[in-house]
Amino acid sequence: MNLKQLAAHLNLSQTTVSRALNGYPEVNKDTRTRVLEAAQALNYAPNARAKGLATGRAMAIGHVIPSSKQHEMVNPVFGDFVAGASEEYVKAGYDMTLSLTDDRDEEENYRRLKAKGNVDGLIVHGPKMADARIPFLIGLGLPFVVHGRASDLAQPYSWVDVNNTRAFRRATEFLIDLGHQRIGLINGLEFMDFAHRRRMGYDVALAARGLAPDPRLMASDEMTEPYGFAAASRMLALDQPPSAFLVSSLISAIGVRRAIHAAGLEMPRDVSVITHDDDLSYLRNGPDVPVFTATRSSVREAGRIAAALLLRHIAEPGRPAEQHLLEAQLILGASTGPAPLSRI
Repeated sequence: MNLKQLAAHLNLSQTTVSRALNGYPEVNKDTRTRVLEAAQALNYAPNARAKGLATGRAMAIGHVIPSSKQHEMVNPVFGDFVAGASEEYVKAGYDMTLSLTDDRDEEENYRRLKAKGNVDGLIVHGPKMADARIPFLIGLGLPFVVHGRASDLAQPYSWVDVNNTRAFRRATEFLIDLGHQRIGLINGLEFMDFAHRRRMGYDVALAARGLAPDPRLMASDEMTEPYGFAAASRMLALDQPPSAFLVSSLISAIGVRRAIHAAGLEMPRDVSVITHDDDLSYLRNGPDVPVFTATRSSVREAGRIAAALLLRHIAEPGRPAEQHLLEAQLILGASTGPAPLSRI
């Protein structure tokens, strides 16, 4: 079905139907509802190119992916975020554009996207502590939403983030309540804002209980399974090894579990583990009882929220910046238990 046929079915002009579908405020609520219900019932999907001509928009959202040697952005977390965002784009009739760029060319890529009118807005991924992209995009005037935030920036901008500090403070306190005093932190890259905030939560919890941080029990790197295995193996070989681990990724936690078994130990009898779980669609934390006790927050849901927020900014130019702070749940699994007396 095309626009002409839908208009004839409703006995309305094509202009009225088009304006109703595109959210023009001059179309009254009853007419808009009638048009939207008919479009859904008749499986009408507006042509994105035609919609763009009608609205003066590109009808596309950009995701610029830096090809970094320091941090690999195209990972399972990114995939689930984009899957959630895409659900919102489809409902609004938007396409998604992925653009790979070298770190050094990222700002130039943004300029080109703006100049060519290829996208109506952007999602910014993987913010660092002081992320130069954010003030640059504010100056460029292209709507954007950040997945995460940049701690060192004071300018208002829209973001969606997990309360990483609270999540890791709570997880550390939980382990301390179980009697663990030597807790290894296997974190992400700490120039990334999320990892910095998780380290803060860990440090604050230790300090509040009078426990001194031990640099030998901390690691920071790309969150892969081999990294989790190597970092945990190194810590378990110490004269005073940890009795518990706090891990920034379920993928790294699988490596930690492998290291525990390789050392002839059992989880949680000898060593407890808490991990952050992004609730990845293809990598579930156990079918029924969770394998790992975890701080859980759905990155797919974060994608939906970020996309919906960006679409509101596009529809309402000048809309004030909004921030969405998502709380992680502490989910009890089979990986935590009381600290063994031999390791306290």
